[in-house]
Amino acid sequence: MSYREGRKFLIENLQINEHSGVDFSDYTSEKDLKKLWRETLDAGMHGICFSMYEDGQEPGDTITEEQVERRVKILKPYAKWIRSFSCIEGNENIPRIAKKHGIKNLVGAWLGDDMEKNEEEIAGLIQLAKEGCVDIAAVGNEVMYRKDLTEQQLIDYIWRVKDALKDLDIPVGYVDAYYEFSHRPAITNSCDVILANCYPYWEGCSIEHSLAHMQQMFSQASHAANGKKVIITETGWPSQGSSLGGAHSNAENTMKYFINTQAWSAKDDIEVFYFSSFDESWKVGAEGDVGAYWGLWDKNENLKF
Repeated sequence: MSYREGRKFLIENLQINEHSGVDFSDYTSEKDLKKLWRETLDAGMHGICFSMYEDGQEPGDTITEEQVERRVKILKPYAKWIRSFSCIEGNENIPRIAKKHGIKNLVGAWLGDDMEKNEEEIAGLIQLAKEGCVDIAAVGNEVMYRKDLTEQQLIDYIWRVKDALKDLDIPVGYVDAYYEFSHRPAITNSCDVILANCYPYWEGCSIEHSLAHMQQMFSQASHAANGKKVIITETGWPSQGSSLGGAHSNAENTMKYFINTQAWSAKDDIEVFYFSSFDESWKVGAEGDVGAYWGLWDKNENLKF
């Protein structure tokens, strides 16, 4: 069983407003909304962010090939691409196993303020690329947002990877919040592809205006890209937890946001990696109680709706 090329129903059968998204007036019951959510998921999506950790696990733990294999097989029917975030501690198994199953990979080297680990990550990314497991290489994720490195340090890493992969025809980019590419043109100019995280939820946007806000985010990143390809590398909506401004975390909003994202992605041919695949309990730290509830599947690998 593999990815289904069948998203046309979203365009043919749904009323879609350019900015507000799907007309949900015909889906007033929870049962109807769940049915549409499941139809949307079953139709397939461009990409999904790989959730690595089971209950009791966290970054720093080494993950087995068996665990990765099981989760890749769950995702295989629904996504053409998988995004991974690191190249060490078992994360290197993700692109290898995904490639074995015919899934394309956006592979990230996780960079931070630990220079020794950064070297391991960069070496791991280059090795995976030389093995043929990398379709897009991401050098760092939200490094500027976290202020872990200087701009020049990050640019140096980007160019090291570009030089190492120059004969492999693999686009190299950097992942960060959409607005960072406007503020940091030197980084933007160093990238082959712009990898933008767009979260209306984290800006307190109501579900009613969330699609329009994401479109605005994408437009800002596209303007900064100056003709380079822009990919939305993360967007999603938590199904439980606290509210943030006008953004409320609940099942109804989670389903509506996913449906709207996939409908817009299909209609306008926007490449989107949805965040995320599975709930991860460890993420309740900096993100608060919503951190554990971003998955399409729960922490036990069961579909939520």
